[in-house]
Amino acid sequence: MNTTLIDSLRAQCGGPRDGALLRFSLGNALLNTGDHVAAIEELRHAVTFDANYSAAWKLLGKAYLTAHDEVGAADAWRQGIAAAQQRGDKQAEKEMTVFLRRISQKGEG
Repeated sequence: MNTTLIDSLRAQCGGPRDGALLRFSLGNALLNTGDHVAAIEELRHAVTFDANYSAAWKLLGKAYLTAHDEVGAADAWRQGIAAAQQRGDKQAEKEMTVFLRRISQKGEG
């Protein structure tokens, strides 16, 4: 199922439907299969298409964290918090702030 979905989404990349939502969907599908390296790449494309896409920043941080890259995760979430503030997306801002705080506390402990 996921392979079919991923193949279908990849087939649309570079075409007229390519954009932040497509890349977010592809990144999410890849992350769900455990391919965090490819997920990070697609989610980076998503935020390149739309730098204010707070959900993509949030998922990008999760993908980095899955790849054991806490610095990358923290950076993504900081940018995501800024994007969420820009959009007025209070829920995403709160969630990423909590994620960022957890990484900071883990580093201290």
